[in-house]
Amino acid sequence: MAKLSREQFIAAIAPAVLLVRQEGSPIFPSVRIAQSILETGGVIHAWNNLGGIKVGTGSRNAYWQGEAVVKGTWEYVDNRSIETQAAFRAYRSIYHYYKDQDLFLSAPRYDRVRSAGTPERQAQMFQASGYATDPAYASKLMTLIRQHNLTRYDELGKPQPKPPAFQSDSIVPIIYQGQVLAGGYLKDGVTWIPARRIGEGLGAIIGWTGSKVTANGQELDTILSQSTGYVKIRDLAGILSLGVSWDDQAKAVILE
Repeated sequence: MAKLSREQFIAAIAPAVLLVRQEGSPIFPSVRIAQSILETGGVIHAWNNLGGIKVGTGSRNAYWQGEAVVKGTWEYVDNRSIETQAAFRAYRSIYHYYKDQDLFLSAPRYDRVRSAGTPERQAQMFQASGYATDPAYASKLMTLIRQHNLTRYDELGKPQPKPPAFQSDSIVPIIYQGQVLAGGYLKDGVTWIPARRIGEGLGAIIGWTGSKVTANGQELDTILSQSTGYVKIRDLAGILSLGVSWDDQAKAVILE
């Protein structure tokens, strides 16, 4: 895996963090991003577990299907750092990880985390609830939030109005190489995506004829809403020779 700078790491995970927040997650984006930096050292591993969630005794769910990796880790025991081995959950994407983490945090033990009214209070409650054994966990989170101005993502994570053409349609995460590119909209069984944002992210040349979006010179069926052209994900994927699969449990599109 190519080494990412801290800003590259933040940019890579932010779309998933924001989408999950807009779907109703109680976790402040600033806290979530700081936590991911702290837990991983700024590395996105192939198993997409950004928070050290272990296999434990939890049941499979829509976002975790039982996959795991065994890795070295450390724990604080009697204020001493101890190296150990543990089985960690593995995920199809970081979106799947964040959704599973929200399920994990739905336990009564984390009531104070979910109800926290500020990022600082939430960081404190993560530590108070025993989420991590590091006695400096909360202060480390807040240091990262300040260093990288992560509170700017809290504003971006507020619910956004849907485009008029998709008012009654559900949001669908579009996932490529484990990361969320953006959200699309599921309309009458078809997923429509913002062509320029996703297409250019995948390396396509996106154009506009005045009535239709073009991708690498080919016209695509288009819905225009608020000056944004939306196209069918399968049409764009076909031009780029990408496979498309539907994760029915997570309600997500996976590009491969």
